[in-house]
Amino acid sequence: MQAPLSFDDLKSRVAAGDIDTVLVCLVDMQGRLMGKRLHAAHFIASAWEETHCCNYLLATDLEMATPGGYAATSWEKGYGDYVMKPDLSSLRPVPWLDGTVMVLCDVLDHHTHEEVPHSPRSVLKKQVRRLEEMGYQAMMATELEFFLFEKSFDQIRKEKFRDLEPISGYNEDYHMLQTTKEEHVMRPIRNHLFAAGIPVENSKGEAETGQEEINIRYASAMATAEHHSIAKHAIKEIAFQQGHAVTFLPKWHHDKVGSSSHVHQSLWRDGQNVFHDPNDALGMSDLMKSYMAGLIAHAGDYTYFLAPYINSYKRFQKGTFAPTRTVWSVDNRTAGFRLCGAGTGSVRVECRIGGSDMNPYLAMAALLSAGIWGIEQGLPLSPPFNGDAYEGDLSHIPGTLRDARSALHRSAMLREALGDDVVDHYVRAAEWEIEEFDRVVTDYEIARGFERA
Repeated sequence: MQAPLSFDDLKSRVAAGDIDTVLVCLVDMQGRLMGKRLHAAHFIASAWEETHCCNYLLATDLEMATPGGYAATSWEKGYGDYVMKPDLSSLRPVPWLDGTVMVLCDVLDHHTHEEVPHSPRSVLKKQVRRLEEMGYQAMMATELEFFLFEKSFDQIRKEKFRDLEPISGYNEDYHMLQTTKEEHVMRPIRNHLFAAGIPVENSKGEAETGQEEINIRYASAMATAEHHSIAKHAIKEIAFQQGHAVTFLPKWHHDKVGSSSHVHQSLWRDGQNVFHDPNDALGMSDLMKSYMAGLIAHAGDYTYFLAPYINSYKRFQKGTFAPTRTVWSVDNRTAGFRLCGAGTGSVRVECRIGGSDMNPYLAMAALLSAGIWGIEQGLPLSPPFNGDAYEGDLSHIPGTLRDARSALHRSAMLREALGDDVVDHYVRAAEWEIEEFDRVVTDYEIARGFERA
């Protein structure tokens, strides 16, 4: 696999005429890559040190609106600049675009050159540092699920997102024949990502018509978030190049299964998984048990970071492999938390709450915060749940964005771990999504009540 580029490699390739464009990107609140296309000669001459962007990029919604209510930036403050500081360790080729490389940036205050605390990369870096001070490294992996459609983005948009047709006509979970029909899209996705230094392991059909999954090898928390964000961006661009649309919307149709992004987690020290205890019946160390207890105790607090939109909550339905309850179980896909690799050195916890629309930096930071809290408090872990977690008197995942917003707002744990300013920033983001949705008249309301109300 081709490793990410060094700065010296980039200079040589620019001099040879192989590279002419550098994508200089930040990760926004929604997990998207935003930034500039720089001429490579300008980047290696000076812009590798820094460039600038409008500070509204960390206070917008999916439509790039500029809602009020943010303390960090506003019309009153004039929407000034942030500094984009390239992280040269993230420099990598972009094989699906000719003559192009990419670099991710930290976002700095224009005046102080301190990291902007609500920048998603900064939020995750803070929790990674907390773990390092405790002597641990977080090793994580995310699964990317999405739907692939027959038509292109532009066709679907011009047709007002109606009569959407997935690329397949039947459930293609693990289906080799149907996925062969999709290889003109999925093969370049796998190969281009691998050539970009992202350790793709496999793709497969998922449990619905036109649903796909990409799995990337586990890595450190920061690397995993980087891999996830770049892969999601690449999947959209490569599908576009092949004349197709993809969606990471968690629930694109009420009759279809939703798309998730499960997060696998373990803590390591000196190259060893400290979640593993060979003397435990399930191979779980006391450290792992307290970490998991923290995850479960505060699941409601951080659900917003795993499910940030109105649509996110349409996915949480019984019998769909999406969880509805905050319990853990052993290799049980009905529970919110699944123990994987029980009894082995690869024992880990999989959080199944996250949807395909999550920002991986924010989601993983929130999960680590809860796990750290569990370790610090020495929380005991309840026995594993057995059976169908959709049934019974069990603790529920927040059922709406309103509920998740309220839980985030009052979370003392997250306020201590992330900071009041960061929590309030994302509470406002949740509020704005609710406000925008509340003012829209939906097709459902019109069809249901136009004549009969």
